[in-house]
Amino acid sequence: MRPAALAALHAHCFTTPRPWSEAEFAELLESPHAFLVTAPGGFLLGRVIAGEAELLTVAVAPESRRRGTGRALLQAFSEAARARAADTAFLEVAEDNAPARALYRAAGWAEAGRRRGYYHAPGGRAVDALILTLPMRPAPLCP
Repeated sequence: MRPAALAALHAHCFTTPRPWSEAEFAELLESPHAFLVTAPGGFLLGRVIAGEAELLTVAVAPESRRRGTGRALLQAFSEAARARAADTAFLEVAEDNAPARALYRAAGWAEAGRRRGYYHAPGGRAVDALILTLPMRPAPLCP
């Protein structure tokens, strides 16, 4: 997908946090650390730096939701992050985004922290970001 298509789909999916611009997607995609995963009706953008994966954004068109697209994108993210030698992954999600939080929880992500007032919703309302983590490697067995 081209940056313009990514930005258009992102805008179709998000108001909080604000949709990302074509220029922001283009800049992120130029990074050697970033990777894009696409599926019909959705995409995911991630990156891996120094053994740590970050899920930057997931966008699934409203008409494509509840069909397994988000689950498939998260699985592909985990596979891509492991292939890039990530030991752990993290993401931020708006506290009021219950569908995304349920999707992440079902995929094994766990809450690790909070950023108060991180997102700004329409009308000036502040929304906390929850920081979620996911181990990418199995824990070592004790001898």
